[in-house]
Amino acid sequence: MFLTRQWKDYALIDCDGGERLERWGDYILIRPDPEIIWKGERKNPLWRAADGVYKRQGGGGSWVVHKMPESWCISYPSAAGKLTFRLRPMGFKHTGLFPEQASNWDWCAGLIRAAREKGREPKVLNLFAYTGGATAACAKAGAAVTHVDASKGMTNAAKENLALSGLADAPCRYIVDDCRKFVEREIRRSNRYDGVIMDPPSYGRGPGGEVWKLEECAADLIETVVRVLTDEPLFFLINSYTTGLSPAVMQYILLRALPKSLAARAEVEVGETCLPVEESGLLLPSGASVRAAF
Repeated sequence: MFLTRQWKDYALIDCDGGERLERWGDYILIRPDPEIIWKGERKNPLWRAADGVYKRQGGGGSWVVHKMPESWCISYPSAAGKLTFRLRPMGFKHTGLFPEQASNWDWCAGLIRAAREKGREPKVLNLFAYTGGATAACAKAGAAVTHVDASKGMTNAAKENLALSGLADAPCRYIVDDCRKFVEREIRRSNRYDGVIMDPPSYGRGPGGEVWKLEECAADLIETVVRVLTDEPLFFLINSYTTGLSPAVMQYILLRALPKSLAARAEVEVGETCLPVEESGLLLPSGASVRAAF
């Protein structure tokens, strides 16, 4: 399992009956989570004192706001330095940040810092990069980052997060584009990267509007993306929230797609990203990752 306990501004207080009770800075939120299939007594009084609650309605939902503002900031003490993010509660229960990814941020940052100590200047490609948590962590560690996401709004949020983290002048490229199409162009241009991060959505639409499911496209996508690695890469990280795509399957696809020389020396970790639950002392699985260091 991949776990971080370094958060100060975030906490998963409790989880019960299909919902999370969370603290995001000064605000308490309740959000749905389909993995939480158990039911308890909800003894913590904060269940009845939330500042914002996301309520599902049909195929969507909306926030019921009590004292929750439109946006606010929280910080994370990453391995490379303090990172600050602006939260914006939005449609489909999201806040603009996935706190369980902090363990992956720190893993990438550690490899980047070690490489810089040896005189390297790592280049990292972050695909499906969302609001830039991993981008900020890698930039803070000293990498030049290419941040790619199909959403202009999410990319603008990433730029703001990097500025809040003191990284406005960091060597980051922000690309609003279909990730696969961008990678294909990079291959043709012979642009290569020392590290790759990819966190594709479970469902998406291609450039022609066609619907695709990650479990049906994962193998072909990974086989394409590994072609942008340098001959002496640092890492390849895949994260997924797709329940139909196990981390062991992702590991198999990655090792099969890598050149044999890289696959033979890859140090691979496979597991679920988890959050500690304060009320129970247990861990809540919140996604799956495959990490390969070379």
